[in-house]
Amino acid sequence: MKWVGLIAALVLMAVVLIDAFEVVLLPRRVRHGLRLARLFYRTAWLIGRTAARLLPPGRWRTGLLSVFGPLSLFVLVMLWAAGLIVGFALLHWSLGTALSVADADLGAYLYFSGTTFFTLGYGDMVPTGAAGRILSVAESGVGFVFLAVIVSYLPVLYQAFSRLEIGIALLDARAGSPPSAGEFLRRLAAGRSPSGAGPFLVEWERWAADLLESHISFPVLSYYRSQHENQSWVGSLTAILDTSALLLAGVEGSEGYQARLTFAMARHAAVDLALVFQTPPLPPQPDRLPEAAFDRLRTSLCGAGVKMRDGPAVAAALAELRALYEPFVNSLAAYFLFSMPPFQPEKPPVDNWQTSAWTPRSPGLGGLRTASGDDHFD
Repeated sequence: MKWVGLIAALVLMAVVLIDAFEVVLLPRRVRHGLRLARLFYRTAWLIGRTAARLLPPGRWRTGLLSVFGPLSLFVLVMLWAAGLIVGFALLHWSLGTALSVADADLGAYLYFSGTTFFTLGYGDMVPTGAAGRILSVAESGVGFVFLAVIVSYLPVLYQAFSRLEIGIALLDARAGSPPSAGEFLRRLAAGRSPSGAGPFLVEWERWAADLLESHISFPVLSYYRSQHENQSWVGSLTAILDTSALLLAGVEGSEGYQARLTFAMARHAAVDLALVFQTPPLPPQPDRLPEAAFDRLRTSLCGAGVKMRDGPAVAAALAELRALYEPFVNSLAAYFLFSMPPFQPEKPPVDNWQTSAWTPRSPGLGGLRTASGDDHFD
């Protein structure tokens, strides 16, 4: 039994340390499937998603989903710490570490390992042999480094989350809530900047690259929710892809080169993240832009001053571009319980900045006007 405990201790400690290293310190995708964090998140998310679906849509479901990301990270760290404490306890027990108490059993070794790992220093139980002292010093060093790495990991994680949330929040006044390609182009044209999409496309290309890097380096960020229920990283990524595809396929005089770059980067993020979370492509049902909806979108944009191309080739080109990304973002949305944004809202959207806790739409914010009286939003 001593040899079995020794082998189990070494395997458990190796699994925990490698897993913590890959999650916290390794800034790249890990391809092997023997990961404690992956098993934990697949099991925990299955339970959390099932529990959320049992609740009616609204406050309680949103609240449960919003706490899953931070809470799961806390539980994962506790599992790592518990695994290391149990591993060192088994190691002490297997090696027969002599303690200052008589007849120490496995429970005593667990207590001793916990106080050593967290460097509590009670002194009520200490090793009396040289081997036990060396092992205790090693455990306290591992515990100190582990806690230091975790403490330094959290600010990096939340800085990455904050950067992405800034980009999502900026889409509110530019593309509506939830963001949509049609609303973005309509507002751009209403602001007399129909050819001014270039700076936004550059900004979105960088945002998509940041999304890809941060969500692969820190997959737990994918479970974090935005401040508003109608906003999400999946919805923003979809709106960026929709806008780029619409500019490439149907808008005359659009900045095609930058639109291609933004489309490529955003699709890269969608495909790689679908691969990371093992969500197979899932075409949206029903179609997000049927023929009648596309005709309404074209009419709305033309009425706003956007120069749209004519002919059946436009719809065919747009459908070809949509097939390159819609199945991937739709599978991610289904997995994380996000809503897919529309290409064009059926009625004028009420942006998040136009609402408050006291009124669904604050008085006097029905439209934002310039000195000349032109309505930029409605």
